[in-house]
Amino acid sequence: MNFTEDKVTINNPADITVILSYFVIVIGVGIWSMFRTNRGTVGGYFLAGRTMVWWPVGASLFASNIGSGHFVGLAGTGAASGIAVGGFEWNALFIVLLLGWLFVPVYLTAGVITMPQYLKKRFGGTRISLYLSIISLFLYIFTKISVDMFAGAVFIQQALGWNIYIAVIALLAITALYTVTGGLAALMYTDTVQTFIIIAGAFVLMGFSFKEVGGYSALLEKYGLALPSPSMRESLVPQHYNITPVCYTPREDAFHLLRDPVTGDLPWPGVLFGIAIIGCWYWCSDQVIVQRCLAARSLTHVKAGCILCGYLKLLPMFLMVLPGMISRVLYPDEVGCVVPDVCKKVCGTEVGCSNIAYPKLVVSVMPNGLRGLMLAVMLAALMSSLASIFNSSSTLFTIDIWTRIRPQARDRELMIVGRVWVLCIVAISICWIPVVQAAQSGQLFDYIQSVSSYLAPPIAAVFFLAIFVKRVNEPGAFWGLMGGLLMGLCRMGPEFYFGTGSCLFPSKCPKLICGVHYLYFAVLLFFCTGILVLLVSYSTPLIDDIHLHRLVFSLRHSKEDRIDLDWEEEEGGRKARREAEEKNKAMCVENKSTNDDKSVVVHLISWFCGLSGSQAPEPTEEEVAQASRQLPDISEDPVWKHLVNANALIMMAVAVYFWGFYA
Repeated sequence: MNFTEDKVTINNPADITVILSYFVIVIGVGIWSMFRTNRGTVGGYFLAGRTMVWWPVGASLFASNIGSGHFVGLAGTGAASGIAVGGFEWNALFIVLLLGWLFVPVYLTAGVITMPQYLKKRFGGTRISLYLSIISLFLYIFTKISVDMFAGAVFIQQALGWNIYIAVIALLAITALYTVTGGLAALMYTDTVQTFIIIAGAFVLMGFSFKEVGGYSALLEKYGLALPSPSMRESLVPQHYNITPVCYTPREDAFHLLRDPVTGDLPWPGVLFGIAIIGCWYWCSDQVIVQRCLAARSLTHVKAGCILCGYLKLLPMFLMVLPGMISRVLYPDEVGCVVPDVCKKVCGTEVGCSNIAYPKLVVSVMPNGLRGLMLAVMLAALMSSLASIFNSSSTLFTIDIWTRIRPQARDRELMIVGRVWVLCIVAISICWIPVVQAAQSGQLFDYIQSVSSYLAPPIAAVFFLAIFVKRVNEPGAFWGLMGGLLMGLCRMGPEFYFGTGSCLFPSKCPKLICGVHYLYFAVLLFFCTGILVLLVSYSTPLIDDIHLHRLVFSLRHSKEDRIDLDWEEEEGGRKARREAEEKNKAMCVENKSTNDDKSVVVHLISWFCGLSGSQAPEPTEEEVAQASRQLPDISEDPVWKHLVNANALIMMAVAVYFWGFYA
């Protein structure tokens, strides 16, 4: 059977026109927001000047979360094992409410831009915030960026037949362009456009695929019978491996969200509690997501944005997971292939081809013109999540790492460093592609979730305790993080060494280490870290309330003066910047004569990157003291407050209904 001939590539005028017009719209919106917003200050570039209203906040939360990895990963896992993977999406409905109602009010009153900055104010010292900055950058590059790029490349290969590297480099170039020039506001407006494109395109494909399979009831009947043809499930080298029916028969519990706690591939206690813990890290303490909320105009806008995002998160089950299952019904030989040599021919990897479920539907089911729309959707998902990660990681690097290396750095230097760092990350990501290609795509969604389950729970535990338990102190948080990291690595190391295995070739990893499901491991790790944090905190001196006003949930409305634990370091930085300013002034007076004929090119570059020539003067000590007395405002208009709260209750009711219906 020849698989290469029936690959449909996108090369007709209708499709190409749609893709080009998509790029024109996105770049247009980016340029429009460049003119609209202030990109020349740290707050303007990294936090959109804190002027966003609720709908771009909600749309941007959704778009930064849904990457091309979701399209490929959710549909692929859906094709392989049914709807349980939708639990990852539906868990978020409850977690975004925690973000808007419990976590963001504290981040806002603390007056921070990044998450490590919050931990530094809350605990003092520098080791915790430095560790968090480094582990966050590590997680971005190795789970989010590389996986999204790989998924986008799988799609482009299926659709256009391009070389993976050319495709990825072109995408990264365009994404880096509008991240470097526009800052967070440009991202949040383009994200809003991308969200519409993602949802519209995915709805169209869902319609076509349900029509093709014969409706929802037909899917319920046919999914259980979606087996590869008899010739496609016989071992080519019987002496090496035998193929048992378990390997190619769809699961009996495919349409259950909650599965057996021992034998299920996603056991129900893990789905309810394990995913909630990983979600707590991702939604409530991860820079990419929290940064979107901190850019909102007021707390009410944050909450309304979280509700919008929650409603949007109901969709992936219907827009991605079910179409993935339909793809297996329509193309059982390709999507459900089991023989390694056949799989290698179909999709280039021996582990299995469930990853091509979504791209396969797009190139086979969609008519001309709409196929271009779907490629644009994938590009939108890829670019919005990549751009979000680029902007957030440059925020982390600039504000938490660079200001340590050069405390005297001022706004203009920070802006330049932030933009150069984006270019560095692009380079690192391109070098990482071959590694992700080798960590075979057969385990793409598993790869992200398992890496997160081994590294994220300790961070979630520390943030949770930092906000809700006043007694937790710096030694407790630090040793909790270190103990958690050690436990996580003890599990991650052997798993990567032995591999996760497949149905034909089970992993040789010792049962004692790898026998515990990764979602159970996340729960265990979360509680062990929490206990360690509390034990160490209670056996070391406590932090006085004067350092905690507006940094913990119970004191968020406090009006008393707070003495920050990191004030000495902050003051040292301000002093260094004031000295640098004096030096600059002296140099400017000398160079004034030569400066007037500064080249046109330099002016153009400065304008393009939003770097204004004039710097705001560094505040004096009196001004700093005065500013610290102006308390951040988290008050809400009672009418809007009740409206938003009522909406949150309605959304929870909807979520409970859907969970109950599919459980």
